[in-house]
Amino acid sequence: MLLAIHPKDPEPRKIRTVVEALLKGGVVVCPTDTVYAFVCSSQSARAIEAVTRLKGVKAQKADLSLICQDLSQLSTYAKAVDTASFRIMKKALPGPYTFIVQASNEIPKLFKNNRRNVGIRVPNHPIPQALVKELGHALVVTSVHDPDKVVDYTTDPERIHEHIGHQVDMVIDGGIGGLLGSTVIDLSNGEPTVLREGKGEVDGLL
Repeated sequence: MLLAIHPKDPEPRKIRTVVEALLKGGVVVCPTDTVYAFVCSSQSARAIEAVTRLKGVKAQKADLSLICQDLSQLSTYAKAVDTASFRIMKKALPGPYTFIVQASNEIPKLFKNNRRNVGIRVPNHPIPQALVKELGHALVVTSVHDPDKVVDYTTDPERIHEHIGHQVDMVIDGGIGGLLGSTVIDLSNGEPTVLREGKGEVDGLL
């Protein structure tokens, strides 16, 4: 199913339609402030397993992060973040960043592994923000990548639907997406380390 949602003013009825699918364990392709991504409910083990299959990796090794509505949800999924790290996150978010922080005891239950760290995202995009708000808990997220590394189609929701629409419950059409992923910053050791430079600028942040 290809569902067009306004990228700046998401229609509440359509957001509820997506959330209904997510609550049933569905996997959805959703726009973010960087690239289109697979998302699912963080409370659905079946959906998380489905996402890892779509990525072609084992659940224990899957590069999954969480989309939170804002930093107030951080305490559910992460251990206490020191003041300096929290200040960096508060300055950068919402925005095109993934912050690696020490995972709370909730994460191994969600991801069925012994992960000690977890990636946290708060995208500056109305659609995922609206989904998390309506859902009431975090979304699991990982970028859509073409297995043969030809990634041009992953910016176009109609072409994403053509290629992998049969493998997911829904593809949201929120307009053309980007090719540049989020900037990944590791805060898990108290000292910020840039693991990947992406769309988010590092200068002036750290």
